Amino acid sequence: MGKVKPRLIGDTEVEEQQKKEQKAKSMEKKMMKKRDVVEKKEKKSVKVRKVSAKATTTRGKNYQEARKMIDRNKYYSLPEAILLLKKIKPTKFDQSVELHFVVGETGLKGEVELPFSTGKIVRVKIADDSVLSDLEKGKIEFDVLVTHPSFMPKLAKFAKVLGPKGLMPNPKAGTVSTKPGEVVKKFEKGMLRWKTEAKFPLIHQMIGKISFEEKNLIANAEKFFDAVGKSHIQNAFIKTTMSPSVKLEFTK
Repeated sequence: MGKVKPRLIGDTEVEEQQKKEQKAKSMEKKMMKKRDVVEKKEKKSVKVRKVSAKATTTRGKNYQEARKMIDRNKYYSLPEAILLLKKIKPTKFDQSVELHFVVGETGLKGEVELPFSTGKIVRVKIADDSVLSDLEKGKIEFDVLVTHPSFMPKLAKFAKVLGPKGLMPNPKAGTVSTKPGEVVKKFEKGMLRWKTEAKFPLIHQMIGKISFEEKNLIANAEKFFDAVGKSHIQNAFIKTTMSPSVKLEFTK
């Protein structure tokens, strides 16, 4: 017969009381940890807001002056907007002129050949052994890569590197061709590929330099509007590299 552990009267009540006290202490510790986490998040949030506010209030003098020149509630025509951007006090470099569209959906993409140069030099290469050698070393010295279909298997192992950058040759993008030399000439002439951001219905495109003639910038902008399709565009803005944005009016 096994040993029987003696128990004094009242032991059960003592144990229950101790369990309640331990549970209360445990809950108190958890609450304190949660409070500490919340306090840290609040401090971080306040810090971020302060930095953001500081960044907003410390915009350059030129930017602040430009902001005063733009009516934030007005929708400008293309000629009005470009003329306004040209009047803004220039910086030390020839700024790019950029179009920014808010569209109805993600996944939109296409190609367009603008009537005038954007001023950006596009580096186009045909995939060959020297390009493969550069890729092995982690060197990417092109903006567009064109290839013959027979060379695609050799490029396959670099898909994880080129794909996220939008540089992997693709038949739909016109960069896989049995006549790669002709494709190179097309892109060197100014063929642009555009698409929405991966997760947001936004399109951004440089259409020239602020020093370019007004009529050339207008022609490039109108061509890009048509390429995207005005029916897809919900809001449109134009700006230079360092200026505030200007709202554009357009008819669908």
